[in-house]
Amino acid sequence: MTRVAAVDCGTNSIRLLVADVDPSTGELVDLDRRMTIVRLGQGVDRTGRLAPEALERTFAACRDYAAIIKEHGAERLRFVATSASRDAENRDEFVRGVIDILGVEPEVVTGDQEAEFSFTGATKELVGRADLHRPYLVVDIGGGSTEFVVGEEHVRAARSVDVGCVRMTERHLVRDGVVSDPPSEEQIAAMRADIEAALDLAEETVPLREARTLVGLAGSVTTVSAIAQDLPEYDSARIHHSRITHDRVREITDWLLRSTHAERAAVPSMHPGRVDVIAAGALVLLAIMERIGAEEVVVSEHDILDGIAFQVAEEAEEGRNGN
Repeated sequence: MTRVAAVDCGTNSIRLLVADVDPSTGELVDLDRRMTIVRLGQGVDRTGRLAPEALERTFAACRDYAAIIKEHGAERLRFVATSASRDAENRDEFVRGVIDILGVEPEVVTGDQEAEFSFTGATKELVGRADLHRPYLVVDIGGGSTEFVVGEEHVRAARSVDVGCVRMTERHLVRDGVVSDPPSEEQIAAMRADIEAALDLAEETVPLREARTLVGLAGSVTTVSAIAQDLPEYDSARIHHSRITHDRVREITDWLLRSTHAERAAVPSMHPGRVDVIAAGALVLLAIMERIGAEEVVVSEHDILDGIAFQVAEEAEEGRNGN
């Protein structure tokens, strides 16, 4: 087993995984897995720049993570940055800050690379299960983008499109700097049209409708699962590999779009950083399920972080073997 650390810095959150990994068997043992809402992508869709306060929130989380990585003695660290830092004019400032704190340069990966990591992390432990049929469609609904990957044991086609819970909220549900609470029918219709256009783009390269198992990743999907199960608190063990029917996703999405900030915040499994963006994320999930005719979604807590960790461990093993 190789002890590695993986950091995934997205538009809405930054996440850390420290794990012991055996890439030859697909075994991954968590030592520390955590998430911090930093909203790095705050305003990026509008300004094209990372806001100073968003950078400071992100750097504060990095300082916390540096201490955890040191405590566990990880052999290797990989830091992957996704949608928000791809889009920003001042991403060099972000890169310099991460190097100063963690000692590694963040890899600003493409959407296709992001999709590959997500697919590996989500499906490595599903392969061989008789109750889940291939090909899989893995959808990673992030803050700024959503990744679509179709494959069996390996990726066959992938595409990243610019719809995510933060981007859709800022683009369609904010008026005069305030999130509409609840949004109007016109706002919901405009957001839905944007999502449908993105699905059209995804289908140009990814055969979405060929999928026999839909696997959903990231906070919007896991939060919908927690709501569907009426959990008294967020419980990763109960969320991981849970299944939500299309009808239940539709019911939850309809409620989220009609609810107020206070009603959403009162959900015991809701992370405070998701209260204003969860309705948009749920609508993205619902639109995907309707597009491909999925009767259910299999929810995975293992995603891009796990994919990064597997690759880091494989590289470490190759290095030890002199390859």
